[in-house]
Amino acid sequence: MKICCIGAGYVGGPTMAMIAHKCADHTVTVVDLNQSRIDAWNSDTLPIYEPGLDAVVREARGKNLFFSTDVDTAIHEAEMIFISVNTPTKTYGVGAGRAADLRFIEKCARKIAEVSQGDKIVVEKSTLPVRTAESVKRILQANSKGRKFQILSNPEFLAEGTAIADLQNPDRVLIGGEQSPDGLLAIQKLVDVYANWVPREQIITTNLWSSELSKLTANAFLAQRISSINAISALCEATEANVDEVATAIGTDSRIGPKFLKSSVGFGGSCFQKDILNLVYLCQHFGLPEVANYWEGVITMNDYQKHRFARRVISTLFNTVSDKRIAVLGFAFKKDTNDTRESAAIYICEDLIKEHANLAIYDPKVTEVQIRQDLNVSVENPHVSVCEDAYTATEGAHAVLILTEWDEFKTLDYQRIYDQMQMPAFLFDGRNLLDLEALNRIGFEASGIGQG
Repeated sequence: MKICCIGAGYVGGPTMAMIAHKCADHTVTVVDLNQSRIDAWNSDTLPIYEPGLDAVVREARGKNLFFSTDVDTAIHEAEMIFISVNTPTKTYGVGAGRAADLRFIEKCARKIAEVSQGDKIVVEKSTLPVRTAESVKRILQANSKGRKFQILSNPEFLAEGTAIADLQNPDRVLIGGEQSPDGLLAIQKLVDVYANWVPREQIITTNLWSSELSKLTANAFLAQRISSINAISALCEATEANVDEVATAIGTDSRIGPKFLKSSVGFGGSCFQKDILNLVYLCQHFGLPEVANYWEGVITMNDYQKHRFARRVISTLFNTVSDKRIAVLGFAFKKDTNDTRESAAIYICEDLIKEHANLAIYDPKVTEVQIRQDLNVSVENPHVSVCEDAYTATEGAHAVLILTEWDEFKTLDYQRIYDQMQMPAFLFDGRNLLDLEALNRIGFEASGIGQG
């Protein structure tokens, strides 16, 4: 079978690479209108960083995995078309700040209708609000001209930084489709693709609407756990409890479990906030304000945690960071990715820039261009410098902030860092990554999240 994926981003690229890697009999073409992104996928420097991705792409690229800007040809030749384009939160009009912006999805549907000459299976791979498939279906059917289109929902449950491991050994693969004879046949076609490496009992099939809602709900529940433990972290700091000890204690309860109870400066990434805001908008749209308010509270707590961290830095540094050098270690929203979307580091840095701090930022994988773009600062801005390594960033600093849990930050020479800092030397561990007692023995005034 020939498979096409529209969208060469964080979901489309790795997912299609894995399908090509595991399914040698299928030809997979990933298309995108962004020429530079496609050029990067065809180069030795991929546009996204993900452990293990490079090897998977190299193994299949040029054999049964292709990256191209020729959207029309790929759609025309494919039997199955994945839609994996961006669905950002709307910034305009009705639902601004909450609803998903579906213009790119609609453009894909119209392009598929325009180019296709035979029957197609169209698979939603982007994270979409419930009933989006209905919109795609109506566009395709209105322009069918005798062709048959089946719409499937196949939401991704990847965690950035572990995407390749998640694709190789998924907890589950979810496929939703119409419960009609043609719909069930289409579902089976996609089941057969994943069954090349995923045990059949881990492939769940549902109707379209359940599949779409399951993705939003899964992310909302995970984000809710993070906001819950972060809410407790503030109480821990006030009462001299230790949030890690609290998390361990409650995580041993089999009804709760230990996952997503790691307190930090707040969650980020492309999915959690966007999906919860989408869920809030859906609840409001369907006349469920109390439910909407409940989920909106998860976002409110996450925003509070980010700004609370920045305020704590300022208050500890004698209520002013003006003209003080603050070393920021980590800018990606989590380790093992170069993705900065909704990274807590952005908000914390913005708060400190407003207080006229001088930031020296280092991240192992995020480029200076991306950092400056996210902070909306030029190279001429005197308050932001981007450094090549952690030691350069911390030289002469009044404080060090750990904002991403990169493994390399665990093995830095903190005696060397301490010796080159201003005194007193402050360290704020926003990921509870380091041994605070060891840092305090060196001489740091070190503190973490949720530790009194």
